Amino acid sequence: MANQYQQYSTVRKYWHLMRPHTLTAAVVPVLVGTSTAKLFLLGSQDNIKVMFFIAMLIACLLIQAATNMFNEYYDFKKGLDDHTSVGIGGAIVRNGMSPKLVMNLAIAFYIVAALLGIFLAANSSFWIIPVGIVCMAIGYLYTGGPMPISWTPFGELFSGLFMGMIIILLAFFIQTGNINSFVVWISIPIVITIGLINMANNIRDRVKDQASGRKTLPILLGKRASITFMTVIYIIAYVFVVYTALFVDGGSLFYLLVLLSFPMPVKAIRRFKKNDTPASMMPAMAATGKTNTIFGVLYALGIYISALLGGI
Repeated sequence: MANQYQQYSTVRKYWHLMRPHTLTAAVVPVLVGTSTAKLFLLGSQDNIKVMFFIAMLIACLLIQAATNMFNEYYDFKKGLDDHTSVGIGGAIVRNGMSPKLVMNLAIAFYIVAALLGIFLAANSSFWIIPVGIVCMAIGYLYTGGPMPISWTPFGELFSGLFMGMIIILLAFFIQTGNINSFVVWISIPIVITIGLINMANNIRDRVKDQASGRKTLPILLGKRASITFMTVIYIIAYVFVVYTALFVDGGSLFYLLVLLSFPMPVKAIRRFKKNDTPASMMPAMAATGKTNTIFGVLYALGIYISALLGGI
């Protein structure tokens, strides 16, 4: 019984190390990009290549998990994580994990992701390789390197663009063999919802981050302005989808399924306004992650249903 509990505890440590609440930021863009590809394969003899979809999904999950491990490693090395840290970060301090093991595991995840990328490139285009290298470099440089992106006001922008738009474009490309303006357009709301997961984390940690010398966007704006910014950007994401559904060629009323997710960002904003300590803001941060998940899945579902019904 003791050995069984110990094994469960070990599995749980590794699961927390990957920060599972952030992994939907890798899943949602692949779903949206693949659903949009389905829309553009209408009338052709081609269909969605399930093997490519699975390879892309696993590669993105591995890169996201590895990025989280780099974050763990460098936050520990820089003394940012201690026993007072909230959330499921701080696995090295809280769970006694070896820093070297965490780094090696992250590198191993990158190697497997790279092999999957080579498989996809061999079956589509070798231009995927340099794009993949850049994405992996950004994942590392987010917390690693001489000037980590996470220490600047651009963390939200980089996470939104590279986890949102670039993954959607890659998922679309491996299925269709091309990129067009519509898939770029369709990716913008996901850029927003993923970027705001990052912003929620930075709002929660702004006091400790400022003491460490970071200059994140919430530190520069302050809490009140950051919440206002988050509110406005969330509204833009929903208005964008409504506009696309009603007025953009290729849009569909099924895209409006995303409106079912609207209570989640409202909940996030209210919780951020009501609370001010890192621990009390954890539910607000979780709500931003759920917003991305529910919004993204409904968005992908709406696009996919539209494709199944002939793009209406």
